[in-house]
Amino acid sequence: MQEDKVRAKKHLGQHFLRDLNIAKKIATSLTGHGGYSQVLEIGPGMGVLTQFLIQEKKYHIKAIDIDKESIDYLHKHFAVPQDDILYGDFLKIDVPSLFEGKFAVIGNFPYNISSQIFFTILEHRDIIPESVGMIQKEVAERIAAKHGNKTYGILSVLLQAFYDIEYLFTVHEHVFQPAPKVKSAVIRLTRNSRTFMPCREEDFFKTVKAGFNNRRKTLRNALKTLNLADVSMDHPIFDKRAEQLSVEDFVQLTCLIFGKQ
Repeated sequence: MQEDKVRAKKHLGQHFLRDLNIAKKIATSLTGHGGYSQVLEIGPGMGVLTQFLIQEKKYHIKAIDIDKESIDYLHKHFAVPQDDILYGDFLKIDVPSLFEGKFAVIGNFPYNISSQIFFTILEHRDIIPESVGMIQKEVAERIAAKHGNKTYGILSVLLQAFYDIEYLFTVHEHVFQPAPKVKSAVIRLTRNSRTFMPCREEDFFKTVKAGFNNRRKTLRNALKTLNLADVSMDHPIFDKRAEQLSVEDFVQLTCLIFGKQ
């Protein structure tokens, strides 16, 4: 246990899972949606999740960790090819180079970079059809929230535009070493059928972010940063606040502002 504590301190934002039943439950939450046969684990630590992923013989597993000691530990204790245990930062690597073709992403994601991980997954959604991640419960609830909910926000809309989100289960503090001060949760992202938007994607992202940056204001006021001098504000959608709009409403709003592509 002491080794776990020392190692956990070196993992900024990382809390190591001790409960093998939960680890197995996370590993088996992958469905294979999208026809992938390759899986990348982010932040394997000492391999509590890795061991169950390896047992899933249908997948080619790779793991990436920013902690050299964890990499050395995995090389020593797991009978997998050296090249499949990667030392590096998922947020900084060339993601498409990790595998040939599609792959899933899974892991006990460090709390402090979980949102960045999901934005990276979103950027590479054409090759990442599924992701299962354990993250802070509050963030999981935000990602899975529907419009009209106070926790619904930028990450909710942008991810739900391209993925179906499932809040799978809650994980309590005592199963980690060291124990975090908050509860965790496991969510699953499954690529949906959206392959085209009638508006430009960059305009959609810009509109969503502007709307939620002033979420207490109506969109008529919240979107002033977009310089809408030439846009008619007669449509009733501008009387709403960002949290009241569904993904499709935001697509419509973007088309009203920037036009269709």
